[in-house]
Amino acid sequence: MNATHTVTEIVLPGPVEPDGLRVRTRPMPEPAAGHALLRMDATGVSFAEQQMRRGKYYDQPAFPFVPGYDVVGTVIAVGAGVDPAMVGRRYAAITKIGAWASHLELHAGDLVGIPDGVDPASAETVVVNGVTAWQMLHRTARVRRGGTVVVLGANGGVGSTLVQLARHAGITVIGTASPRHHDMLRALGVTPVDYRDPAMYDLIREAAPDGVDAVFDHVGGPGLERSWQLLRRGGTLVSYGTAATKDEAGNSQLPVLKLFGRLALWNYAPNGRSAHFYNLWAGHRNISAYRARMREDLTAVLRLLADGVLAPQIAARFPLSEAPAALALAESRTVAGKVVLVPDAA
Repeated sequence: MNATHTVTEIVLPGPVEPDGLRVRTRPMPEPAAGHALLRMDATGVSFAEQQMRRGKYYDQPAFPFVPGYDVVGTVIAVGAGVDPAMVGRRYAAITKIGAWASHLELHAGDLVGIPDGVDPASAETVVVNGVTAWQMLHRTARVRRGGTVVVLGANGGVGSTLVQLARHAGITVIGTASPRHHDMLRALGVTPVDYRDPAMYDLIREAAPDGVDAVFDHVGGPGLERSWQLLRRGGTLVSYGTAATKDEAGNSQLPVLKLFGRLALWNYAPNGRSAHFYNLWAGHRNISAYRARMREDLTAVLRLLADGVLAPQIAARFPLSEAPAALALAESRTVAGKVVLVPDAA
């Protein structure tokens, strides 16, 4: 095929500091059969990219590669077998890698339509974060109305979406964050706790003396056992990251494998509680069922955004060429919500 488009990409060349990211351009051919060519309207900086630049993400590809876990964009061309009516319409997709680019080719089955009138940067905040939060709350923990949950990192991209979904579902939320974000959490109806306080878990226990129905923990490490101890009988621990080990040297898979072992032991114990590791890509081998589930859940989250139930938590917007600064800000732990990348001005 003839290359008719030029793509600008941000490349992660190895385990570098944010300023070590590189920009490259290359020709891009027309999309293959079953695929669509997307012009990026918004993409974001997730915790996954922060781990990937250190070589610490569980199943990241070999360096070099283009990061970018999710994207919102407009279809500008389609391959054979794809409905041409998709051209000119805006879609969201979860990519794992490749979204930090001006254009990208994706399988049409991975695209989920964006409701009319929704700003692309706003939609971007609830793509991977929204699906993750929705599935952890409603598919993994299955917390019912009237329950109480703990969200670690409640000011973050996933955390801020999770607390909004939980409050909308009639669930009481205790959220950890630095004091600068406590007013924001209170405005969302959350009981805030300072994550830097050595007595953090004791303060959570004071707020929920009978235990909680679920704890959502992206930190892992030694504190995971304290999260487990917060659960009441019938409660669920949902672990979805190992942030505590992101700066440790060594094999990137070892912390996750150790985590799996610990969760398995807790599940085997006759204590009436359960522990799960949430994996966004679980079930991906059955691709048709996986895509159907993703489409259902992401559509539900985007509808809540369009209806005003979810408020987009945009920490900052950067043009794609300033991805190093965007990544550095996201890693600073000073922001609430998600750092978003948008196209450079023409």
